[in-house]
Amino acid sequence: MTERQRGPAEAPNLGEPAVPRPSASVVLLRRGGKHRDRALEVLLLKRTEEAKFMPGVWVFPGGAVDAGDGEGEAGHRACAVRELEEEAGIALPPDEELVLFSRWITPEVVSRRFDAWFFLALAPAHTPPEPDGVETTEAGWFEPRAALDAQHAGELSLAFPTVQQLKQLLPFRTANEAIEAHRGRAVEPILPKVIGSPEAHRVVLPGDPDYPA
Repeated sequence: MTERQRGPAEAPNLGEPAVPRPSASVVLLRRGGKHRDRALEVLLLKRTEEAKFMPGVWVFPGGAVDAGDGEGEAGHRACAVRELEEEAGIALPPDEELVLFSRWITPEVVSRRFDAWFFLALAPAHTPPEPDGVETTEAGWFEPRAALDAQHAGELSLAFPTVQQLKQLLPFRTANEAIEAHRGRAVEPILPKVIGSPEAHRVVLPGDPDYPA
């Protein structure tokens, strides 16, 4: 597995940590219907190779919260819905449930940082994703295990939080099972930290014995 290409906005920050910008994403899961006999699948989009942040990486649809989205959790939800439509051409019904799945904060050593909220949602029927051709260039439905295997084989480039969330989805057979399991669950923010030297470093998570206090 080769190291993915880093964009200029991912350059190391040697000064005071940047303030994370609020952002939100939709972890869109395939619903039943004609796919009833298929395993759970999740939508991933490939970011343009020209992006300053995570170029060429496959991600969940999402982006930064705008002033027009509102504030608090409602603003994050509005942002997630808006970004899904802008980046993948999929509009969620106004009453569609979004279940808070996880929250990741970019490590302090990265120049551009985000406080990213991820919501689970069911994909509307008969709405194939359409990349916008600007921020996103490809789209696909992936079984979580297949996406992780493709990452390991060097066929897909995935960011660390995406990998961890795909692993969280592995136990679930259907989208409904995954959403039901996370409905009402408390979600704590996760701040990964990078330890070691620039030549030999690794990412650690809260709870890891080597996680800095």
